[in-house]
Amino acid sequence: MSNERRIPSLTPCAGRCSTVFGDAVCRGCRRFNHEVIQWNTYTEQQRLAVWKRLDAQLDQILVPLLPHADLKHIEGFILGKRVRVLDSSSKGRKLYYALKICEKNKNLAHDSGLGIESKQVKPLWDEFERRVLALANASYDFAWLRADGIRQSVLHLENVE
Repeated sequence: MSNERRIPSLTPCAGRCSTVFGDAVCRGCRRFNHEVIQWNTYTEQQRLAVWKRLDAQLDQILVPLLPHADLKHIEGFILGKRVRVLDSSSKGRKLYYALKICEKNKNLAHDSGLGIESKQVKPLWDEFERRVLALANASYDFAWLRADGIRQSVLHLENVE
């Protein structure tokens, strides 16, 4: 048996799961409830697809909210805080990790590379959470409507035959 400690796979989990309270979209990581439940059974391709959707949401929200961010500086900042990041992580994902660190300690804002002052951290975080949760819920609703539309089409085809 190897003495090497196994490093757990990265997960989008933010440690604030709300799916246990019945939310269709987790308020912490913004995965759909079934993705939270089934994450450990997903293949690497399935996990990557979820990561890409979540990263696209972060790009859509955070890149415009943080126009003065210095990505190279942010990468060094989050690396220095020992944040594990997928190689394929988007700019929005890296901005998210830096902002999350600052949300926990607003005095780090100046060193983060985000291009914001400490007094801006809380209002930015609150606005980010409001926007990204709305986008995640809209994404869930759209996926649900698409799945229901496909189901209706299949049922219609079965009835035609």
